[in-house]
Amino acid sequence: MKKNDLSKIIYDQKLVNKINKKITLLGLDKNISVYEFLNTRLITSIIIFLVILYFSKYGYILAVVFVVLYYYLFEWVLLDNKIKKRTFKLNIEAIYFFEVLTLSLQTGRNLVEAISITVNSSSSELALEFKKALRETKYGKSLNESLSDMQKYIPSDSINNIIIALTQTNIYGSNIIDTMYNQVDYLREKRIMEVKSKMSKIPTKISIISVFFFIPLILLIILGPAVLSYLGLG
Repeated sequence: MKKNDLSKIIYDQKLVNKINKKITLLGLDKNISVYEFLNTRLITSIIIFLVILYFSKYGYILAVVFVVLYYYLFEWVLLDNKIKKRTFKLNIEAIYFFEVLTLSLQTGRNLVEAISITVNSSSSELALEFKKALRETKYGKSLNESLSDMQKYIPSDSINNIIIALTQTNIYGSNIIDTMYNQVDYLREKRIMEVKSKMSKIPTKISIISVFFFIPLILLIILGPAVLSYLGLG
């Protein structure tokens, strides 16, 4: 029996599909298959369980707790967190990319020509995804099919909405310029709101740092001499 055949027996298909979708959303950065991910997590979880079980006095309880935490943390670190960072990065890149694309469309070029000009003016990850979509059109796929397939690799709803608008324009021949400007303005405003949100959280973070660092330090300075005196060390 082949390794993948055994893996298909072990794992529920819903779990396989969920993990595969997340790996796909890593886009060009993905470097692991769904079964490599699942097998690595399973094997390392078993190892952690056995090691804790052997060395700890309360092995069984600790082993179960640690393995459950590790199980979800493994997926969060390798998939969820990377997808979140990639979404943030793509949304930033999208503002410049779609501005250039809109300007190219305004000059009277068709969608293929406009995308080609835009991807050649940028080395961003979003540009590489569009470049891949254009490359697929040379092997028999229509542009609409390539753009629709591209959405599977894009974790940003905002960008996918623009891709949908582009494909609809390509089908019905409607004017996309105003729509594109509105979408770019939305991305820009969303970026500004994210920056403001992060800035508003800074005082809270500073307060937390003060509580856990500066206050104990001040107490140590104030009470330190008294403690030393009490112990006869002052």
